[in-house]
Amino acid sequence: MYRALTAVFISLCIVSLLVGSDPVSWSGLLAGTEGDWLTLRASRLPRLIAIILTGMGLSVSGVILQQIVRNKFVEPETAGGLDAAKLGILVSLVLLPSAGVFSKMLTALLFCFVAGVIYILIVARIRFQQVVLIPVIGLMYGCVLSAAAEFYAYKYNLLQNVQGWLLGDFARVVQGHYELLYVLIPVLVLSFVFAQRFTVVGMGPEMATSLGVGYRRTVALGLLLVSITVAATVITVGSIPFIGLVIPNLVALKYGEHLARTLPLVALGGACLLLLCDICGRLLIYPFEVPIGLTAGAVGGIVFLLLILRGLR
Repeated sequence: MYRALTAVFISLCIVSLLVGSDPVSWSGLLAGTEGDWLTLRASRLPRLIAIILTGMGLSVSGVILQQIVRNKFVEPETAGGLDAAKLGILVSLVLLPSAGVFSKMLTALLFCFVAGVIYILIVARIRFQQVVLIPVIGLMYGCVLSAAAEFYAYKYNLLQNVQGWLLGDFARVVQGHYELLYVLIPVLVLSFVFAQRFTVVGMGPEMATSLGVGYRRTVALGLLLVSITVAATVITVGSIPFIGLVIPNLVALKYGEHLARTLPLVALGGACLLLLCDICGRLLIYPFEVPIGLTAGAVGGIVFLLLILRGLR
């Protein structure tokens, strides 16, 4: 499976480098054409790196959140994380107008982390936890946060910014405007290092404690990693839904939920899905682009419904 998925990943990377409104050809690159190399350096490579990091980060975040909440239908979109990050960015725009991108990301991170803690506390107070009830509550919780963000944006005349973040888009990713996503590299490394602990946390607090795993510390670490990922992706490329839901479920269906074994597949699968959605978005109305938020939302939404129906049986 690893070999097949790696081959698909490499193929999608090559296609992603060559497809776009400004064509890049192998013959031009081999001949040393300046225009082709400039497009490759300034646009295609940054975009490819951004897609790979975002896809891996969101899919790994999804599976960590699912282990923490112990529900396979939870991810940042269905737990209010994306909406909390947008609200945090709006607040930083108003209260800290001269702050840099990193400061805005920290504010979004804080909002996302606090929203995640509140969501976990809400879920913990529910006595009868049906499998589809938890993500429904998360979607309602996200709607409340989204409404607060839009009200805040309307009050301070920032609605246009909100509309931009609602639709994730890699078209604006160029050299010098995506490097914040490199913070996802240590996040991914830590996710792999603590994969075994996240698996144990998914068994419940009693089991985790009996196995010598600090339940609260591991949950806090997981929420922090998820919050960093969501904040960095929302502020750099916008909101991209369902990536953290589709891939973890598809991997779990075939290979189980032992993260120490499956996390590389989840990360690679997330990158492949986002690359595929991005390539489709670039080709559907060529030479124009469909934002990745639409293509990923359509694919993820359909798979989400199918998984919900499967879970109800």
